Amino acid sequence: MANSHQQSLLRSTPSSSISSKLLLLLTVLPLTLAALAFVLQWRGGITDPTTRWAPPGSQHLFPGMDPSPLSPTAHQHQSSSSSSDCASLRQGSTPSFPYYHGWKFDELSNLKPKICITTSTSAGLEQILPWMFFHKVIGVSTFFLFVEGKAASPAVSKVLESIPGVKVIYRTRELEEQQAKSRIWNETWLSSFFYKPCNYELFVKQSLNMEMAIVMARDAGMDWIIHLDTDELLHPADAREYSLRQLLLDVPGNVDMVIFPNYESSVEREDIKDPFSEISMFKRNYDHLPKDTYFGMYKDATRGNPNYFLTYGNGKSAARIQDHLRPNGAHRWHNYMKTPNEIKLEEAAVLHYTYAKFSDLTSRRDRCGCKPTKEDVKRCFMLEFDRAAFIIASTATEEEMLNWYREHIVWGDKDVKMKLLRKGVLTRIYAPMVIIQGLRESGVFSSVIASAPTTISKDKFLSSIVSSNSSRAAASESLPSRRIGRSREHQATARRVLEIESAAFYEVAVPPLSPPGMNDDRLIIEV
Repeated sequence: MANSHQQSLLRSTPSSSISSKLLLLLTVLPLTLAALAFVLQWRGGITDPTTRWAPPGSQHLFPGMDPSPLSPTAHQHQSSSSSSDCASLRQGSTPSFPYYHGWKFDELSNLKPKICITTSTSAGLEQILPWMFFHKVIGVSTFFLFVEGKAASPAVSKVLESIPGVKVIYRTRELEEQQAKSRIWNETWLSSFFYKPCNYELFVKQSLNMEMAIVMARDAGMDWIIHLDTDELLHPADAREYSLRQLLLDVPGNVDMVIFPNYESSVEREDIKDPFSEISMFKRNYDHLPKDTYFGMYKDATRGNPNYFLTYGNGKSAARIQDHLRPNGAHRWHNYMKTPNEIKLEEAAVLHYTYAKFSDLTSRRDRCGCKPTKEDVKRCFMLEFDRAAFIIASTATEEEMLNWYREHIVWGDKDVKMKLLRKGVLTRIYAPMVIIQGLRESGVFSSVIASAPTTISKDKFLSSIVSSNSSRAAASESLPSRRIGRSREHQATARRVLEIESAAFYEVAVPPLSPPGMNDDRLIIEV
């Protein structure tokens, strides 16, 4: 009996031993893997996915994505005398970005391709500086600023003129006389916009400024030119890096024009002060949505407004600098000798911060002298929402305006907002916010203002005064160039006969267009 019990114990020992070893293995294996992962991360063996915007071998990360105090990047910048915990926590506090060193933009002149932006603006430094330096970050080297109003004041213009790569052009009488001699006045493609007030007048002015900017861009050796307003930011999402330079570098050489569909800011509060830093939600363009999603969500997306977007929906464009280039209105470019070969980007966009502040209602009203009637506003504004907003701003009380703004512009319904976010009609974009916040915290804007000369030259001061007077008179009086253009009509016919190559090259300029509606004729053409 004893022998039988002893044999039973001997048979059970191997089984118990195997179970113990298996239990030990299951305990040790996770600990070993965790230790290995920790060692790899410590030595930099695991790539942080947030560094994918940086080019290979680059030590510069996306703004706000600073290296960990434990990473090799952080250790490279630490000195042996400052290895305390507090010192290591401070490492990487200055934002960085591919191609740039300490936000000094000292390599911009060497980048290829060379990109310039032209704009016509009356904004102040609080809007122009973030707009300008954001575009410097993504690869723009040169800016042609056609300024008037506040932008042409001595306090603003002295700062703008001190920034490398910036050319300030004042709206003086001399400029208007020079633009009065433009060939544009003797051609048909822009003629339907002549001799009309407000938005039409601005559209003509922008086109004349773009024509001059093409010449300046060629003289400066630029490769690409883009027309943007100072409430618009380019979002180069198609690029391997968050870089407009990289995006345009990848464009095939036979492409003449690149179209950026626009996304429209979707305001979530009525008290926005700094749209670039406070807005992260945008409504996506029709071109970037499946048709069934766009039309299936159309009612929820419009919320009773006239169109899917509050304002324009046909994007902006970049043109390759080449012979015979001309503007085709504020949204497109064209060529006197050929129809441009164009492509439309599948992810990149223009972020349009329209009616982003409540004060935008009254500022638009104050820039236009039209009567607040349904008939008269048609002479002044091309888009339905602009007309409705002008009438409200001209006739309602402050409280009524605020209620209207909340109802038509502010996205207050969380359920609708979440529904459209899930469907992809609305989207979150944080990159511009992060970049501009990084610029602000690093002191770029304050440094530019502080380093500007305390005074400007007598000639520049007089130019700014003339510009200010000119812009004040513009609301009630036609530009001299338009009166001159009218008197030269007899020359237009002869010039068109001599210069016209093909009627196709003189097609009507592309105006700001609303996205397609439920019964839009453009949908029939597309099909």
